[in-house]
Amino acid sequence: MKRLLIRADDLGYSQGVNCGIAAAVAAGLARSVGVMTNMPAVVHGLGLVSGHPLCLGQHTNICVGRPLTEPARIPSLCTPEGEFKPSRAYREAAKAGQDFVVLEEVIEEIEAQYRQFKALTGKEPGYFEGHAVASPNFFKGLEIVAQRHGLPYFAMGRPGESVTFRNTRVYAYMPKDFKAYEADPFTGVQDAVAHAHEGACDMMVFHPGYIDAYLLDHSSMTTPRVREAAMLCRPEVRTWLEQQNIQLVTYDDLT
Repeated sequence: MKRLLIRADDLGYSQGVNCGIAAAVAAGLARSVGVMTNMPAVVHGLGLVSGHPLCLGQHTNICVGRPLTEPARIPSLCTPEGEFKPSRAYREAAKAGQDFVVLEEVIEEIEAQYRQFKALTGKEPGYFEGHAVASPNFFKGLEIVAQRHGLPYFAMGRPGESVTFRNTRVYAYMPKDFKAYEADPFTGVQDAVAHAHEGACDMMVFHPGYIDAYLLDHSSMTTPRVREAAMLCRPEVRTWLEQQNIQLVTYDDLT
């Protein structure tokens, strides 16, 4: 049987995002959830999803909010105000062929977020990965920390290519028609199931959430979060998936 992993990212980003993720979790489809341990709303988010059978992962973040490390110790990652540099700064640097992230500094922050994950959840992350920014040193740092602690690292692959997680090939789904997907994300679910890979696992990463002031002030992704949350909560979507020849899994199920 083919397998589909549905992941919800950004728990802790804001209370509105937390509420959207919690709704998707309660509806039963989002069972792997990425936690932003540096964000002030993370305790609120973990409280909302507590009691549900979830695979919680460390969604390591270096582009929103404040770091857990003293900013003076990691200046390459921070603005003069002590906030993380925004994702825009990473994109602009990448266009110029630059990577301003200092490896030793980002390792220190990744370690701090890992310690915070264990302190908040009382367990090791079910998977370990990074909130997407254009920085080779960030991903190198993730690999180093994962190897240091024996963590299940999920690398970011190239479009169309699989990533091996433990011994399973995982294909991250990318919509072919973004306009149709943004209008109704269920079209993406249908497409992903129709083209699922035999002997591997297909993965869809969602960012369900509801709009609040913090999200409006800090993210360019707003209404797509609401549409994804609504889709993941629709009973007919779950019913349709149950009728397909596909098994819904989490990272814990991949061996």
